[in-house]
Order: sequence, then structure tokens, then C-alpha cells
Amino acid sequence: MLEWIHNIDAQILLFIQQYLRSDLFTWLWKGITFLGDGGWFWIVLGLLFLFPKKTRKAGVTALLALAIGAVVTNLCLKDLVARIRPYDSVEGLVPLVARLKDYSFPSGHTCASFACAGVYYKAFPGKWGKAAMVLAVLIALSRLYVGVHYPTDVLAGALVGTFSALAALKLEHALVRYYEERKAK
Repeated sequence: MLEWIHNIDAQILLFIQQYLRSDLFTWLWKGITFLGDGGWFWIVLGLLFLFPKKTRKAGVTALLALAIGAVVTNLCLKDLVARIRPYDSVEGLVPLVARLKDYSFPSGHTCASFACAGVYYKAFPGKWGKAAMVLAVLIALSRLYVGVHYPTDVLAGALVGTFSALAALKLEHALVRYYEERKAK
């Protein structure tokens, strides 16, 4: 079963490399993937949201979701699963960015993006929340385009990120309720 999934993952990556990569779009996809490097974009956005009182709760919750996702992804799952990068196991696959030294599963870029975008989608259900989700999807897809993750890495990253957003939102709700009850006493 795992070999079958690996083969499908590999075929998808080789299809992207052969039929979808182009000089015209490579710079764009590299730029999109750069937004997810180290979660810097989402960290800066969360920190900026801390300043206006109106967006402070969303900023704190997004940073919490990011932290939860980072712990689950980078401290637990990557070393537990220990899946090597696709360019080290898929013959003919050429990465478009520097080779990474850590494991592949799950995608940290995708996890961070879905963790924060999930919080922003809930906090700002209009166009800004939708824009955050679109950016999260684009960052996830960029990891396939540049050849550093398998599709299942990206899918798992999206699931862990979504779980992290839900956990942070639940924790934020519980803390708000706790402080409101203490304040009422």
C-alpha cells in the first residue's frame, strides 16, 4: 500500500516537472514558496495583527496555531516518519530550490500556512480570510512545483495545520470564557 502511494506521489511530481514547469512561471512559484520559508510571512502577519486592538485576538490565536503546528510537524512527525525528500528518491526529479537537510513528511510550509490561514478565515470570514486560504493553498502547491515535497506531504501538512488552527481557536475560546468568568466574580 505505501509503495503504491509513493509511486503515485512520484508520478505526480514527474508530471508537474515535465508538463507544468516553465521559465515563465518558475520565478512566481519560487517566490510563493519563499513566503513559507520558516513561517516568516505568517509570523510577521501575526505580529502586525497584535498592534490594532481589533485584530489582536486573531494575531495571538494565529501565532498559537503556528506554534502548535511547528511542534507537531517539526518536533514530532518529521523525525517519527523520517521520509526522505522526493529529489533523493524519485529518479529524474530536479528540485528548483536548495536541497533541504530535514525530512519531508509533513510539509512544514503547508502546515504553517493552513494553521494561520485557518485562524484568519475564522476571524475574517470575508475577503481577507479567503485571501489567506488562497495563499495557503498556493504555498502548498508551490512545494510540489519546486520539487521538495510529495503530494501526501502537502496533504498531511494541510491536515496538521487545520488541526492546529482548530486547536488554537478552541484554546482561545476557552481562555476568553475563563477570563470573562473571573472578571464577572
